[in-house]
Amino acid sequence: MDYLLRKVSTCTSKYIRIPVIAIAAAAAGGSGLLYANSKHRDSDTRISLSFRAESLHESLLLPWRTPLDLTQHSWHFDFVGNLPLFSSRISPVPSGDIKNENPGVVGESPKPSCGCLGRDTIANAAARVGPAVVNLSVPKGFYGITTGKSIGSGTIIDSNGTILTCAHVVVDFQDMRDSSKGKVDVTLQDGRTFEGTVVNADLHSDIAIVKIKSKTPLPTAKLGSSSKLRPGDWVVAMGCPLSLQNTVTAGIVSCVDRKSSDLGLGGMRREYLQTDCAINMGNSGGPLINVDGEVVGVNIMKVLAADGLSFAVPIDSIAKIMEHFKRSGRVIRPWLGLKMIDLNEMIITQLKERDPKFPNVKEGVLVPMVTPGSPADRAGFHPGDVVIKFDGKPVRSIKEIIEIMGDRVGKPLEVVLKRPNDVVVNLTVIPEEANPDM
Repeated sequence: MDYLLRKVSTCTSKYIRIPVIAIAAAAAGGSGLLYANSKHRDSDTRISLSFRAESLHESLLLPWRTPLDLTQHSWHFDFVGNLPLFSSRISPVPSGDIKNENPGVVGESPKPSCGCLGRDTIANAAARVGPAVVNLSVPKGFYGITTGKSIGSGTIIDSNGTILTCAHVVVDFQDMRDSSKGKVDVTLQDGRTFEGTVVNADLHSDIAIVKIKSKTPLPTAKLGSSSKLRPGDWVVAMGCPLSLQNTVTAGIVSCVDRKSSDLGLGGMRREYLQTDCAINMGNSGGPLINVDGEVVGVNIMKVLAADGLSFAVPIDSIAKIMEHFKRSGRVIRPWLGLKMIDLNEMIITQLKERDPKFPNVKEGVLVPMVTPGSPADRAGFHPGDVVIKFDGKPVRSIKEIIEIMGDRVGKPLEVVLKRPNDVVVNLTVIPEEANPDM
């Protein structure tokens, strides 16, 4: 502080000029008041600096980061990872909500304005959902001999004892079809224990439903909407890593629509929420929540040997899966046998440069490959076709085609295509039910 005070120059006038470094020190200290004494050879200087909250456009932001190891290039996924992540961030306190009547008091807990992260935002969100987060334990073994336990997390989502979790936590992947026979030990945050039953499980999405019965009220978590998330939004991962109940980690959304193909995962198309929240063994099946305390995803896996690469199934996708469970007890997925790519203006321009005969379209879905013997092959699809209408509706993305198909297996769908030289073709395709092991 002596150094800062020496930077202050005194003049023959009554005014004191204060350099920017002193003001920055006051802002970094989180106070609206700077008071100090410093004795010099010629005179004593007493400096008092005060400013109103309205004059602060934003506080000093000091991000603390851990250096990233970028030497790992191979992708290895762990559904119950074991590498920790350290991350710490400081959010600026919005100045408009600091109490004006006493702007110089240090240590106040100003309430953040709408849309800003305050000191209690994450704690409040975790408190809303925490009681509904449960620890799951499933004995594993062969021929009746227990060889270990599978541990994970889950979330009670209704008062009837419905628990949302991951299939790989509660079901043996080698025998998914016997999932309804599975028994699960369920432990609540308040210490109560129950025997749960696996009532539904879906291998493709890795989502499962467990039921418990209780004579006393059960805490529940509210489901939110994953479609409202944006990259950079704060999220909180909750669960029981390594059986350590009531564990909370926080981070941000890194990507809202990370495709399974981006991660080198085979099978049918899936999309995940990518976050930098720390998840470890036992976090699988636990909720990913927003700052309003709403469940926006289910934590499912992380990349091994990497920090800050965690993935969750979006709650909007899970809501559709649960609707399938209610209607038919399983998820019905139509299969066409097409590899598809979303088109945009830049991709279309590039394709036209390579082949002048490419269809004159502004949007649509490109078909680069057709599976031999598939419904699409029998209907007459060719590689290079551009789908512009599906079931009478214009389409711009693969997601729209999937939504239009829904669970319509065995029902004819009209498709309008464009081929080279702008040839328009009308086809009728009849989807088959996808193999659940694909």
